[in-house]
Amino acid sequence: MKWDEETYGREYDLDVFMIVAVNDFNMGAMENKGLNIFNSSCVLASPETATDADYHRIQGIVGHEYFHNWSGNRVTCRDWFQLSLKEGFTVLRDQQFSAAMNSAAVQRIDDVNQLRTMQFAEDAGPMAHPVRPASFIEISNFYTVTIYEKGAEVVGMIKTIVGDDGFRKGTDLYFDRHDGQAVTTDDFVKAIEDANGVDLEQFKRWYSQAGTPKLEINDHYDLITQTYTLHIEQTCPATPDELDKEPFHIPLAIGLLDKQGMPLLLQLEGEDRPYHDFTRVLTINEASQRFIFTNIEEEPVLSLLRGFSAPVKLNIDRSHAELEFLMANDTDSFNRWDAGQTLLINVLLGLVNNVRLKQPLNLSQGLLEQFAHILTNTKMDPALVAKMLTLPSENYLAAQMSVADVDAIHTARQFLKNSLAHGLKQEFIDTYQRHNTTGDYQFNAADMAKRSLKNVCLSYLMATDDPMQTQRCLKQMKQSDNMTDTIAGLVALANQAGPEGEHALRAFYEQWKGDRLVVDKWLTVQAQSSLPNTLIRIKGLMKHPAFNIKNPNNVRALIGQFCRNNPINFHAKDGSGYQFLVDQIIVLNQLNPQVAARMLGAFNSWRQYDEDRQGLMKKALRNIASQPDLSPDVYEIVTKYLAD
Repeated sequence: MKWDEETYGREYDLDVFMIVAVNDFNMGAMENKGLNIFNSSCVLASPETATDADYHRIQGIVGHEYFHNWSGNRVTCRDWFQLSLKEGFTVLRDQQFSAAMNSAAVQRIDDVNQLRTMQFAEDAGPMAHPVRPASFIEISNFYTVTIYEKGAEVVGMIKTIVGDDGFRKGTDLYFDRHDGQAVTTDDFVKAIEDANGVDLEQFKRWYSQAGTPKLEINDHYDLITQTYTLHIEQTCPATPDELDKEPFHIPLAIGLLDKQGMPLLLQLEGEDRPYHDFTRVLTINEASQRFIFTNIEEEPVLSLLRGFSAPVKLNIDRSHAELEFLMANDTDSFNRWDAGQTLLINVLLGLVNNVRLKQPLNLSQGLLEQFAHILTNTKMDPALVAKMLTLPSENYLAAQMSVADVDAIHTARQFLKNSLAHGLKQEFIDTYQRHNTTGDYQFNAADMAKRSLKNVCLSYLMATDDPMQTQRCLKQMKQSDNMTDTIAGLVALANQAGPEGEHALRAFYEQWKGDRLVVDKWLTVQAQSSLPNTLIRIKGLMKHPAFNIKNPNNVRALIGQFCRNNPINFHAKDGSGYQFLVDQIIVLNQLNPQVAARMLGAFNSWRQYDEDRQGLMKKALRNIASQPDLSPDVYEIVTKYLAD
């Protein structure tokens, strides 16, 4: 409440903020005026039962529903097509709030990770739709990452364009002008325009055009004229609703660094003096543009898309040395992480190619040294270190390939993790011990950062297959006074074959079988296990007293996590994972069509896989489509997936 009063000038208009928590609920929460409805998983927590991620999620969701009082209730939507008017704006507000309460850099990384992994895939698939959709069969299907997360990025770009003060002036005018009204995204943009004297007409294409824009970047340095030139071209792939896209208005935040990693002043050709800040936002609003920076005394290193200033993809040639330099020196925390991720993606895709060609797999000494430097950097925020040490997910790697090779991706990623674990074993042990602090659990940024880095180190140490590390893992679980450390140990053990994992899973269930929310964690740990017998285990768990297919949280914890976050098992060559999902969707279609439709999302990218898997997934989708009495929720999605 205090944050919203200070940041947006919004006071709560009721004497009490009331909520009710329920165990069976399709959503995370709902912002009904006067009495918010919460899924119990999004509001009930104690250190013994909830992880840091749970606490962080609860903080954000409670904030989200509270912020809706103004951006959703006091000012609401004229019609369903304007859903992102309230959701996109409010997601931005809860992201800002979480960044202020915790690590701003890590918050931005997490937000972008979700966008790139889920929303970019949605934009590239058959369910692609604009932030303001033009049509729908079932509105429940449009509570999507495009409406929410991309919608937040769109509002965030407006904030970047007009600046913090201008955005506050614009939102003040918006709330004052439309208090008590049902309005549109155009009304929101108009308030920002009127308060700041800017023209955002072209920018509104972000609301009407689907797809993820791509920026082709080429640069050139001229030592004689001491100029640095950027040439930028923007395109956007066709989507099912629209083949040709008009140029977007894209705010592109950049910086330049010298060879020592120091930021350079930015002065464009024709300007009298340098820009006052080391980060400059370029306006990209044409298909092709050129920017010339003057008084650049040496060839600079480009820091591009700082803070992820726009939801776009970049195409730019970068050497490993350049990425390593940015990873070590960029003054923008997000870009340090992003350079590291780009480097890891390049390395992993190279390893994937070697796997496919049956060539030897090798780890470069340079990458090992770079990881060692990050791991032993005691001046860097441990939360940021943990993020930089985390490898890109198998799903995200699949999205980088024209034809995803599930098995090669898994093999390459496991090889890289194992190699880093063995090569830096002592550094991981030292870092683990340095952050394995004692004391009562506290939910704060500093303690969360220590736990996150410690548990990343534990995950790597468990990849060494050293029995001593298994004992370390068991000791952490036994001595833990919080669910964060307990679950980290359980996840590590559940991904290793052997009696220790089975014993830990049984003991965990016996301890927590009376707490439904903790049991959902137990289900998720097993659903995400990369062990080859995971699907058999899941089928057994569906008959377990802990599972009820009528409970949405149970379904998401077991079925949803397996199908969305266990690619090596879901995409099994024999199609067993696909048939399993078909069977569950047929049942859920009758019990809970909204949840059934959400589960279908695991098939969103079916066309990006090899011919055999495509055939199996197409057969699975046709099986679903042939079912009698399909709900509108499922019918709309499955027919779009199958459309040519």
